[in-house]
Amino acid sequence: MLDKRTKWCYTAGATGRDAAYAMVSLYLINYIQYTMKLTVAQFAAISAIMIVCLIWDAINDPLMGIIIENCHMKMGKFRPWILTGCLLNAVVIFLLFSVRPTGWAFVGFFGLSYLLWGMTYTMNDISYWGMLPSLSSDPKERNTLVTMMSIFICIGQFSVAGVVPMVIAGNAVNAYRMCALVVALSFIAFQLLTFFGAKEQPHSTDNSTEKLSLKDMFRIFARNDQLIAAGIAIFLFQIGSGLLIMFGMNFFYFEFGYSTGGSLVFIFTVMYGLGTLLSQVAFPFLTKKFSRKSLLLFFTIMITVFYVCFFLIGIVIPKIPLIINIIGFCIFFSQGVFNMVLIVMLNNTIEYDEYKFHERHDSIISAVRSFATKFASAVNQGITNLVLIISGIYGISQNVSNLEVAAGSGEITSQEVLAQADGFIQTATRGQLIGLRTGMTLIPILAIGIALLLLRAKYKIDEEEYDRMVASLSEPEN
Repeated sequence: MLDKRTKWCYTAGATGRDAAYAMVSLYLINYIQYTMKLTVAQFAAISAIMIVCLIWDAINDPLMGIIIENCHMKMGKFRPWILTGCLLNAVVIFLLFSVRPTGWAFVGFFGLSYLLWGMTYTMNDISYWGMLPSLSSDPKERNTLVTMMSIFICIGQFSVAGVVPMVIAGNAVNAYRMCALVVALSFIAFQLLTFFGAKEQPHSTDNSTEKLSLKDMFRIFARNDQLIAAGIAIFLFQIGSGLLIMFGMNFFYFEFGYSTGGSLVFIFTVMYGLGTLLSQVAFPFLTKKFSRKSLLLFFTIMITVFYVCFFLIGIVIPKIPLIINIIGFCIFFSQGVFNMVLIVMLNNTIEYDEYKFHERHDSIISAVRSFATKFASAVNQGITNLVLIISGIYGISQNVSNLEVAAGSGEITSQEVLAQADGFIQTATRGQLIGLRTGMTLIPILAIGIALLLLRAKYKIDEEEYDRMVASLSEPEN
């Protein structure tokens, strides 16, 4: 039975870490797009750097899993890396939003800093998620942990995703710097709560005397067919679920104007927070009534229906903020349930591996989630930046960037920025706006649909099979 202190200190720690991740993953490219004077070539170079670094970061995740598996300090297997990664990453986040060389010098600085951001976040991410399955193998208790952690994740992401758009327009340079400082300090504070309050649980099959190699890691991956299916599904889902938010700020700026877009992004983010949060609350009740595969099928249909509705806003459906927010809520709720099912499915492959091969490798297998998420982030970053460049949206946004830079140096006021920026935004054509919607809606439908088909065809650990495996593992050996 997991003690309450560990349960709350572990799950609450997600608040700061996911606020930090949201700050970079959601707003770093917007910070560059709307506050840096970069040519199309320089912005394309930034995009290429992000993609390469994210791919390397994805590869680095399982490598970090090996390091953690081979780490046996007095403080435990996971806690030393949770603390080290948190402290280093917080410093890098502040630098990313504060140091501002110009032109190609910024491109060089960004390349190094973004690489360090990914590697230091990986230290924390793999160790934090790796601790989760080690805390309990009881399915009800694990579902509770996943639900609690997802709620705190939602709080952290919502705090950043909701507040940042409200405060940046008209004073973006200084506002981004201050937001980064607050987020970095919050990251440290919440992860200290986990470090000091969560107690690691030892397992008899932890293989504490064995040292794992890179060859061992690939062997563990290759033999676990259920892990492969779950990992690919998470990769596809993360592509589908990430694009709506990544395009969101540009969508509201160009559909409703720079001066009011920030407030509308905030309301839309409230829908994101409410939809995701309520999906976490509803998840335990849904799993009591329906199987995981039934939930995946139903909510894939819901996701498809509401993404189509989003695409048709202003074409068939009236372009009214209330309608947009209702559609957004339905999308985020559906994606939240889908994501919760995927997390449970992935974690259950740890017991599957233990059942079949009598070894337990929490960190390595948990690293697959992070690997899939970051590899998907690389794909999403490429899609987003490519759409911005090809559509001409980036060129228009650079006019706004010039205004924000001038405001940051005190040459013009925030009010002048807002007034002049709306004039530039209004030059966007209907074709450019349709390009944004295509990236936000049609690609997600395709990616999530393929993820569903893969799981239905290849993933076999249903509720009954998992209970049977856990019961078998708990039996004493003869």
